[in-house]
Amino acid sequence: MVETWERVKICDGNRAGAYGALLAKPDVIAVYPITPQTSLVEHLTEWKNDGILSAEIVEAEGEISAMASAIGASAAGGRVFTATSSQGLDFMFDTYLMAALSRLPVVMVNANREQPPPTAIAASQQDIMSVLETGWIHIHTETCQEILDSIIMAYRLAEDPEILVPVTVAYDGFYLSYLREAVELPPEHEVECFLPRRPRPKIGLESPLSFGFGDGTARGVAEARYRHQAAMERAKERIDKIDQEFKTIFGRGYGGQIEEYRTDDAEIVLVSLGSCTGTARVAIDRKRDQGIKVGLVKLRVFSPFPTERIVRVLENKKAVGVIDRSVALGWNCGHVFRGLTISLYNSGISLPMADFIDGLGGGDITIDHIERIVDDTYAASQGKPLERVTWLQLG
Repeated sequence: MVETWERVKICDGNRAGAYGALLAKPDVIAVYPITPQTSLVEHLTEWKNDGILSAEIVEAEGEISAMASAIGASAAGGRVFTATSSQGLDFMFDTYLMAALSRLPVVMVNANREQPPPTAIAASQQDIMSVLETGWIHIHTETCQEILDSIIMAYRLAEDPEILVPVTVAYDGFYLSYLREAVELPPEHEVECFLPRRPRPKIGLESPLSFGFGDGTARGVAEARYRHQAAMERAKERIDKIDQEFKTIFGRGYGGQIEEYRTDDAEIVLVSLGSCTGTARVAIDRKRDQGIKVGLVKLRVFSPFPTERIVRVLENKKAVGVIDRSVALGWNCGHVFRGLTISLYNSGISLPMADFIDGLGGGDITIDHIERIVDDTYAASQGKPLERVTWLQLG
């Protein structure tokens, strides 16, 4: 299979995601096309036709059916995969919620895309943020390589007996789904060692299996939610450990819940999420050359929010600037800013912090924009007034 292929591929984010799923060797893959995710599932069906992929392919009539197929296969003990984007994620919501609250280790991809109206088939993180409180773990990626690696790590996390929570690996549609980069495929036998199969129940006429919650009482529901939340808290430490083990085996690591850049001596820090992080690093290097001590925290895990890790980085800084590619409507800020504000407040930390909303509707988050964020954040660290929220695309 993969062992006979070239180890380094030049491929876009969708193909990298397909390789990640292929190497994880799922039993069932449920597919339905939607831009900009479509080519990912096309690659998987092509490999199935060529005999490279041994999984059963379910060509669903819609996203809700795709997730329902994944739920059934996962409940029966199978390893499953699916993918979607934007309004496909909306249509999937019913079964997306059911997969999480049933504590099934489903792994899926969401190619982040704007939510219409107004019509904007373009990059945004609004879709993945709209399902934030459903009980899934959300991992956000910066590069095509990170997409592939994160899918493999997602299975390891979701199938952990102490976790058993589904995981969505998210990446910015159009920016990463179609971006072509060099991607290294990890050896198949090493992936098998890193990602062992979990025990599967035997299902048949002689051993039937029913599925569902048996206790719908108020106490039963409360206990299910309590246990789910506890599992998501446990997942934070597991994510860090899985990332460390992955780095030991494959030589690549991403910091676990967060990834830091030039934060040790930083006086101010930017916080990013997704594909704009590489641009932010360039802007930070430029500002460093100008004598501004600025660092960066990339959020990799957004749900559960990595409060403990990020508080340790920010507690002694002078100011924080947040880059948001989505809007928490009704909160007058972006989702990253909201999560960060709550985390710092609950930790007793007060420091100047501002939100910069950018990149909506596929707009570019440019070096110039990020340099402005650095300048405004640095000014706040020197005691100058700072706007709480700035919509950079509006001037």
